[in-house]
Amino acid sequence: MTQADWHVPSHVPPELIFDFDFFEPEGVEEDVQLAWRRLHDVAPDIFWTPRNGGHWVATRGEDIKTMQTDHERFSHREHVIPHQPGTYPMLPLNLDPPQHATFRSLIAPAFMPRALTALEDKARSVAIDLIDDLAPRGECEFIEQFARVLPVTVILDLLGLPQEDRTRLIALAESVVRTPGVERRIDAQAAMNAYLAGWIDKRLAEPGDDLISHVVHAEVEGRPITTEEMFSVCHLLLLGGLDTVASMLGFICKFLAEHAEHRHQLVQEPTLMRNAIEELIRRHGIPNTARLITHDFEYKGVPFKKDELVQLPNSLFGLDDRVVSDPTCVDFRRPFPIPHAAFGNGPHTCVGAMLARREIKVFLEEWLSRIPDFTIKPGTKPVLVSGRTNSIIELHLVWKPKL
Repeated sequence: MTQADWHVPSHVPPELIFDFDFFEPEGVEEDVQLAWRRLHDVAPDIFWTPRNGGHWVATRGEDIKTMQTDHERFSHREHVIPHQPGTYPMLPLNLDPPQHATFRSLIAPAFMPRALTALEDKARSVAIDLIDDLAPRGECEFIEQFARVLPVTVILDLLGLPQEDRTRLIALAESVVRTPGVERRIDAQAAMNAYLAGWIDKRLAEPGDDLISHVVHAEVEGRPITTEEMFSVCHLLLLGGLDTVASMLGFICKFLAEHAEHRHQLVQEPTLMRNAIEELIRRHGIPNTARLITHDFEYKGVPFKKDELVQLPNSLFGLDDRVVSDPTCVDFRRPFPIPHAAFGNGPHTCVGAMLARREIKVFLEEWLSRIPDFTIKPGTKPVLVSGRTNSIIELHLVWKPKL
């Protein structure tokens, strides 16, 4: 794209224009989060980019938090860039308060402490089986052989869906989350809903104790949930469980493979586990969602207009030196609570955040107890990507197997 091709609305001041493509930020191949953090050095705190249909980007923690919690000005009705009319709504994600709470309450009990204990036990059992199989081999491709398997197995079990569908569903999730084009994303969503249709029909006829059964037989404000609403909620549950935790596990594993001192610290001081998890989450933010501007107004001198989109890269909250001291340094002794927005802020904080933390904990405990020393395989390079979510899609590891 040349400057002559830029479409910049007339109300955007020239000094707030910065050419940035969030699918290809400079330096993404080395460290995707630091590729985003480069914006702190080269761009205005809030700027307009003409890429991907044109949109605003907020780069500082204070503004990200404000926009994540002020639904009257920054709505969650649309959260994907570029504008994608015709894509499937996801509830409760695309609702603002107070309607958001009504649908969130349908799924929140599945992620309460008592339920989480059973899910953690499931995750631990899966992790042990996977690691015991991998450990004697001395190497693995971590994303395909562990990171995607662990959380997907747990979410499919929670939803009552067959494990043999895992590969197919992961591919659909990849298309929904990381495809720039609107048509491919719509096609992938349609395929995912076609898959869900059969299971929703089965659970309507023969309910079980799984989460899909709970959703499709729920009542909303004293009435039965509609067919569109049940599809929307189930779609979000499935999509959320297929991608985010796998990406976080990948980034954490890459970091530990490259930083032996942090691995050894966790092995020698397991009491640091809670801090370590939060610190690793802070350093490796995943979502780059957006908010819809609800009306014309000025914010810190920025002239927002109705129906524009502003992107809120969650990773930049935890990497903002105005919020966190020495933010690029991973310090397992950093005082708790450790500030980050990896799971969002306010009412839209990810309902699965505690499950994600427990799955990360299970990985660290079980992997480090069996494979305490591992590195990136010589001759390979991790494959990192940016988009609506930051991800690592290939990570080859090696270690010396125990005899």
